[in-house]
Amino acid sequence: MLINRKLSALLTISCLALSLALFGGCGKAAAQPAESQLVYIDRAGQRQQILHVYSAAMDRVIALQVITPFDTSEPRPTLYLLNGAGGGEDIANWYRQTDIVQFFADKNINVVTPIGGAFSYYTDWRNDDPEIGRHRWATFLTAELPPIIDTALGTSGINAIAGVSMSASAALNLAIAAPDRYRAVAAYSGCASTTDQLGREYVKLVLARADADPTNMWGDDSDPAWQRHDVVRNAEGLRGKALYISSSSGLPGYGETLANPAVAGQPLTLANQIIIGGVIEAATNQCTQRLSDRLQQLDIPATVEFRSTGTHSWRYWEDALHRSWPVIEAAVRE
Repeated sequence: MLINRKLSALLTISCLALSLALFGGCGKAAAQPAESQLVYIDRAGQRQQILHVYSAAMDRVIALQVITPFDTSEPRPTLYLLNGAGGGEDIANWYRQTDIVQFFADKNINVVTPIGGAFSYYTDWRNDDPEIGRHRWATFLTAELPPIIDTALGTSGINAIAGVSMSASAALNLAIAAPDRYRAVAAYSGCASTTDQLGREYVKLVLARADADPTNMWGDDSDPAWQRHDVVRNAEGLRGKALYISSSSGLPGYGETLANPAVAGQPLTLANQIIIGGVIEAATNQCTQRLSDRLQQLDIPATVEFRSTGTHSWRYWEDALHRSWPVIEAAVRE
C-alpha cells in the first residue's frame, strides 16, 4: 500500500510528542485514553486544519483533514467527505486530485475527510485482518467522531456524507445504519449491491488490491452481513434523505486526454485510465443503474446522473462533487 511519507512522519512526530505528554508514550505499551477524544489540532484557528482523534473502537489516533466555513459567525453543518480505496493515504485523494479547497472556499460548511481506512469499505470488520489491521469505521464515523467534531468546530449538528468509488457504497450504508445522523448522501461511481455476482466480485477485487481477506470483513459468501450491507436490498433506509448518485459509462470522455493534469502528459497513464478506468466505471455504472431502478420502484426521490462518457477517475468526481453541492446544501440548510 502506498503511504504518504510526509504525512506518516508528521503523525509519528505528533504521536511521540503528544503521547509522551498525555499518555506516557507511543505504541501498545502506552496507556491509552478510555474514551474516544480529540487529541490535538494542527493549524488550529485556520481554515485548513488537521484534527487528531483517538478512536477507542480502533485503538488508534485518526487524522482528519478539515476545511472550516467561510463565515463562522454562527454554527454550520458538516460534510463528511470520504476518500476512495486508498483511504487518502496515497496521492489518489480529494486534496491531491481535485479543487476541493478552492471549491469550498466560499461555502458555509465544515468539510471533514478522514486520512486512513484504505481498502476498509469504511465498515466494521468482523476480525482484524493481518494485512490491513483493525477497522471499526462505521462505529467511528457514526458514533465516536460526530460529537467530537461538533464540539471542536462548534457545528450546528446537521450532517451530510459523501463518498467516491469504494466509499460511495460506504456513505450510503452509513446513512442507512445511522438514520438520524445524515440529512444528505452523495455517492460517486460506487457499487451499492453486494449480494449479486457483480457486486460481490467488485468488493472482492477491491480488497484483493491489499491482499485483505473479505471473510474478515463480512464473513463467507453465505453470511447475512453481505445482505445487510447491500444498499439495493436495503434502499428503503434511504427514504427521507436528500440523495445524489452519479456514474459514467466507462467510455472515454473529456478527461481522457494528455492535457488532463492527472495524466500529466504520460501516455501510459492515459492508457491505464482509458482501459482499466473504463472497465471499472462500466461495472459501477451497472451497479448504479440497479440502485436507481430500486429507488424508483420504492418511489424514493433522488438526483441521479448518468454521464454518457467518462472513466473511473478524478476529473469526473470533481465535477460530480460540484454538481451534488446544491442537493447537499439545500438539505443541510436550517
